[in-house]
Amino acid sequence: MFERRTVKNPWEGKLQPFRIIGNVYFVGTFQSSCHLIDTGEGLILIDPGYSNALYLVIRSIYELGFNPKDIKYIINTHWHWDHAEATAAMVDLSGAKTLIGREDAENAKRYFTPDILIKDGDTLTLGNTTVSFMETPGHTKGTVSFFFNTEDSGKIYRVGMFGGAGANTLAQGNFDYDGCREDYRNSVHRLQKEEVDVFIGNHVWNNDTAVKGELLLKTGENKFIDKNLWHTFLTFCEKRLDEVIAKDA
Repeated sequence: MFERRTVKNPWEGKLQPFRIIGNVYFVGTFQSSCHLIDTGEGLILIDPGYSNALYLVIRSIYELGFNPKDIKYIINTHWHWDHAEATAAMVDLSGAKTLIGREDAENAKRYFTPDILIKDGDTLTLGNTTVSFMETPGHTKGTVSFFFNTEDSGKIYRVGMFGGAGANTLAQGNFDYDGCREDYRNSVHRLQKEEVDVFIGNHVWNNDTAVKGELLLKTGENKFIDKNLWHTFLTFCEKRLDEVIAKDA
């Protein structure tokens, strides 16, 4: 669990798209997770990813029976290129409105011009889905996490994502901003207070997306439904922060 590997060429990161649960779909690549929410009145795309892999995301959207032109909103969890680089191209294709955390707005402008700046407690409603946002700085100053409900087989599940779990910007010399370590720990503690039935990863190694997705496609067994995984991952994140701090000491 939580393993990473290097993907040199975009096509090496192709993953078969699939429905995770309810109206939530994985349409991304190994190098950067992308998710789609079908609200019944349009689509919400989460993190378009790298520009050179956008063709894979678009193809995945079509393979699932959707049309990228129906994307109404693009949520960017933070400004880093592996999540936001392809945003402008997807806007050009779809005409979607873009969202990002207010503290990441300036940095995001190197890739796209944000339409909506997210602050703590904001919500976005489209069709049958309301997304609730939480500012969770640390990985970047404007990182946002979010939660929403989805229905599957008559049951309601709460879906959640930690919008910036990466520890690379927490190492000495790589800080996104001063005070990032303290903010990261505080964000993890805030997120630990939330209950999540289905944890979707900001990257595939956050929640073993590729492994769970393959199992789901082959057998129908859904390992994404796990109330413990959210807290397990957040505990891992704080432990990794402690390890980074100890290494820099």
